[in-house]
Amino acid sequence: MSSNDSAEGEKTVTSAAPAWVIGVRGAVVDVAFAAGVLPAVDTALWISIQGSAPILAEVQAHISETAVRALALQSTAGLARGATVHVGAGPIEVPVGEAVLGRLLDVAGVTRDGGAPLPPSVERRPIHRLPPPLSAQSGATRLFETGIKVIDLLTPLAHGGKAAMFGGAGVGKTVLVMELIHAMAEQYGGISVFAGVGERSREGHEMLSDMRSSGVLPRAVLVYGQMNEPPGARWRVPLTALTIAEHFRDERRQNVLLLMDNIFRFVQAGAEVSGLLGRMPSRVGYQPTLASEVAALQERIVSVGEVAVTAIEAVYVPADDFTDPAVTTIASHVDSMVVLSRALAAEGMYPAVDPIASSSILLDPLVVGAAHTAVATEVRRVIEHQRELQDVIALLGMEELGIEDRLIVQRARRLQRFLTQPFAVTEAFSGQPGRSVALADTIAGCQAILGGECDDWQESSFYMVGTLDEASTKEARSKEAGITSVPA
Repeated sequence: MSSNDSAEGEKTVTSAAPAWVIGVRGAVVDVAFAAGVLPAVDTALWISIQGSAPILAEVQAHISETAVRALALQSTAGLARGATVHVGAGPIEVPVGEAVLGRLLDVAGVTRDGGAPLPPSVERRPIHRLPPPLSAQSGATRLFETGIKVIDLLTPLAHGGKAAMFGGAGVGKTVLVMELIHAMAEQYGGISVFAGVGERSREGHEMLSDMRSSGVLPRAVLVYGQMNEPPGARWRVPLTALTIAEHFRDERRQNVLLLMDNIFRFVQAGAEVSGLLGRMPSRVGYQPTLASEVAALQERIVSVGEVAVTAIEAVYVPADDFTDPAVTTIASHVDSMVVLSRALAAEGMYPAVDPIASSSILLDPLVVGAAHTAVATEVRRVIEHQRELQDVIALLGMEELGIEDRLIVQRARRLQRFLTQPFAVTEAFSGQPGRSVALADTIAGCQAILGGECDDWQESSFYMVGTLDEASTKEARSKEAGITSVPA
């Protein structure tokens, strides 16, 4: 931490009764108070350390009439018993407003992008706040079009709602989140707040570089609590990002896209903190407060009046087990579930969204219209029927199917390929420019495939294209080149 960073951090320190460290066990620090007046839980503490910047900690429990147990949000290397502790005026406060746009911050709101420190006059807000009262909240029924065909058709996102992308390691969660940031900047020009929870340092550098080169950084805020940081930093970084988003919603009256990658690391950090504090573990080793911790975060992500915070969260699924307590707890709070399939990723069907397992409460005729709902339902039915016949096809071949079943399988394969598309953020790797497809074009393309208008087209003509017109052009080129059969 530089001297500038130290100056930023010390702004929240206030004078208080004498206090000192009486025990250090990793990230857990016990602090004694001479006056016997203990600070409330969640109060910020600043622990002085000789020759270095103060360490930020947060009160977690009262362990006696004169001592508290705190959790350090920064490394405690070099910290010894007897170190002086200063008590903050309340919870940790982080900078908000226009000053943080285009900046990369840590959990305490300190700039980490190598730029100039934030001005002393910057407004600050506490990271612990109650959600708006239910009477002030508004429902989310307006569609948030992403330009990604499979999401807009089968799992429409709500403007002001919460969507989660569930998937194991390496199936494309981060790429999908980055594409949504790109779509937000291109189509909506709104504010984006990105929370990197437990991410690798490399991913943080790549995202900062990509956002600078694409020109979207001036309308975005990046908040990181990385893998190599203490569990407390990873546990609190979503609250820092959410506090910044709430300020733009409440004071600036701006719509905000809040992206979190990866929210499972928030739960994982909470389990580590629970263990450090000596709490009895619950199911599968998770913390006993799992449900309340997730709810405290998710219930603050709401629309108020005409402005909204739209949340899109990547959720790592450990060992591809969708019955994991962390996964099911997070799923209970979201409006749209985008489930990523390892089998589809292995086949190269990107984005690898499972059309059957994914769902959205917005896929209702009263919200998206009868035509959209009917097409989405028929797409699901056809793909599901094809999956039921997979074992028969693997054992006996397509020739043993009836005419109707064979037709359904062929249309399902064309639909699956049509629902793939190249992304702008992967253009450097694939060589294909990204495609953003309007919802009307997606519905029209699926209707044409379901109606049999494309039964004589090659399957490869639908793969990695935007609209059906583009697939038609690709088919025409194949016929001109004399290609009559292309491997699927």
